[in-house]
Amino acid sequence: MTGPSAPRRALTQAKSALSVYRDRRLAAIFGLGVASGLPSSLVFATLSIWLREEGLSRTAIGLFGAVATPYAINFLWAPVLDHARLPVLGALGRRRSWIVAVQALLCLAIAAMALADPTAQTAMLALAAFVVAVLSATQDVAIDAYRVEILEPETYGAGAAVAVLGWHLGAFASGAGALYVAHAVSWQAAYLGAGVLLALLMAVPLLAPEPRSDGIAPRVKRAGEWLRRAVVAPFAEFLGRLGGLAVVVIGFIVFYKFGEAMLGRMAGVFYVDLAFTKVEIANYAKTVGLAATLLGVVLGGILCARVRIVTALFAGGIAMASTNLLFALLAWTGKDHGLLAAAVFLDNLTAGLATSAFVAFLSGLCNREFTATQYALLASIGNFARIQLGALSGWTVDRMDGDWAAFFVLTTVAVLPGLALLLIVRRRLPPPPAQPGETSSP
Repeated sequence: MTGPSAPRRALTQAKSALSVYRDRRLAAIFGLGVASGLPSSLVFATLSIWLREEGLSRTAIGLFGAVATPYAINFLWAPVLDHARLPVLGALGRRRSWIVAVQALLCLAIAAMALADPTAQTAMLALAAFVVAVLSATQDVAIDAYRVEILEPETYGAGAAVAVLGWHLGAFASGAGALYVAHAVSWQAAYLGAGVLLALLMAVPLLAPEPRSDGIAPRVKRAGEWLRRAVVAPFAEFLGRLGGLAVVVIGFIVFYKFGEAMLGRMAGVFYVDLAFTKVEIANYAKTVGLAATLLGVVLGGILCARVRIVTALFAGGIAMASTNLLFALLAWTGKDHGLLAAAVFLDNLTAGLATSAFVAFLSGLCNREFTATQYALLASIGNFARIQLGALSGWTVDRMDGDWAAFFVLTTVAVLPGLALLLIVRRRLPPPPAQPGETSSP
């Protein structure tokens, strides 16, 4: 009796864990995740490969990544998205109207990148990439707020997993997809195709439901009152709720993905330096990476539903850092398709798991009354560290005389401060804030 019942209990528990993904709202979150991920590769990995093929130095490519800084400071204008309503499009609701408006402008900015020559019009390409980053970062604010507001805290883990899944599919389209198109046609065609795909994805916010919390942020008439509600109140509420632990939480957010930030910006350059072609990079680094990421984010969502989110974060952080050593081994051995596939698969699997837990963690820190501003602030803190480190990663490799193996070992060590802070957070983190009409769980 005991033996047969154990497998049945395990199956029942597995079905229970997976049932969370049946929520229809997750379909909209998935589609918005795709739209969120699509522009990212165009100013990060794909752009790095394009620039390297055009002959730019590692240091220059790394510094070029600074155009993505808006991803790290979008909390500055997040209050506008929490309180301002757009004319005409405002009929769609506070969240969806901003998403649709920004996506329309993004399509135009991506087209501008496509038409700029990296060598003859470097400044123009940088400016277009900067505009894409500004708009993409704004889109992220609206999409993140939409996801948090349309779900309940108990479904944050699944919502995070689906959002990350969609994000990586979007990044795959502008990553592997762009590389295939660039190989077959041109880089210009690849970027124009990405813009067309984003235009098609505008159907998602047009058809998706608007969160019922749309009325939480009231209209205000005086500038002082608006400033207090939109800017001061969200930060004061967060700091007041966490107290001294807020500094530790912020430190953890900054350090958790240090290693991945350094690796991510230079990965494409590393592949080109090892003489991998665009098609090989797409086949191994992108396609294999996507499969691993899909598995990782789903496992991350399940893990968050079964254990504490901070526990999932710790497991994901250790695994994510350890896999960076495989890239060091690849640097030592030279071009090797099998080792590349293994390194990419394990790196993306662990990163996907860790990212699902990280997004769920940030979601749980937000008070729904200030969703856009608080989530954008927390995400921006991590993004700022990631982007600025990424900008210096090429310089770091050059200072190491091109020693890629040593560089990847450094990316492994860089995760240790974040894990140390997570130990403190794990013991002292309070329960999620009570939402309107709810009471805090013990």
